[in-house]
Amino acid sequence: MDEKNFLAEKFEANRAHLRAVAYRMLGATSEVDDAVQETWLRLSRSDTSAVENLGGWLTTVVARVCLDMLRSRKSRREEPMSPDVPEPVVHDHHDHDSEIADSVGAALLVVLETLAPAERLAFVLHDLFAVPFEEIAPIVGRTPAAARQLASRARRRVQGTPLAADADFGRQRKIVDAFLAASRNGDFEGLLAVLDPDVVFRADQAAQRLGSLAEIRGAAAVAEIFKGRAQAAKPALVDGAMALAVILDGELRIVLRMTIGGERISAVEAVADAEQIGGFDVEVLDPA
Repeated sequence: MDEKNFLAEKFEANRAHLRAVAYRMLGATSEVDDAVQETWLRLSRSDTSAVENLGGWLTTVVARVCLDMLRSRKSRREEPMSPDVPEPVVHDHHDHDSEIADSVGAALLVVLETLAPAERLAFVLHDLFAVPFEEIAPIVGRTPAAARQLASRARRRVQGTPLAADADFGRQRKIVDAFLAASRNGDFEGLLAVLDPDVVFRADQAAQRLGSLAEIRGAAAVAEIFKGRAQAAKPALVDGAMALAVILDGELRIVLRMTIGGERISAVEAVADAEQIGGFDVEVLDPA
């Protein structure tokens, strides 16, 4: 048996596992085939002669592919296989998809959809497929400890910690957008309208080195420091929660994490430490 047919055979032996991982990562059978196909293409183009655990290698690859798909959520057509790349045998997997869906459960998939991509990957790989955090870390570009924290946050949500529903997210987005607009326009009264009277602003040491005070309390004081500022800030999801991302010269420099209670912002945390920001899963949102 030549090498390409050997790889095709090994890939086919792992296909069901790869589909299971992809389904839990993507939650849509329409995208599972794309992820598995891309994994096969990467295998067929890679030198795996030194790979001792091909199953683990394939799991890592399909996880990376799914992470990219979660982050983009853009439909794309895979390039066709070249004539010299034998395609593994494809069995009818519709029944298997139903079995996967039944085993995962609709409720779990709904919760997984609310997680940030990196959280979802860390939880799925570790909690559902027992992949060590040391192997998960390079996939999400974090340290093992940060990957463990991602999975821990996801686990708390899956186990019942209240999550923001779509309506709640829309409400929070309106509050953050109102804060951002008032800040940019120097609208002091507008800032007071969205800040809790007892709001607390805190800054990490890196933000303090940029000129922020360590802590400020009270709506008037916090409104004063933000009046006329936030010109470079954009609404963002940070680890799945509403926040502001300050982007200067194309680089994410500061994250303003928001705690929102009711209709007002009760806390603002300025994070400028590059290592900590690197541990966040940040998705800059389109303008409202």
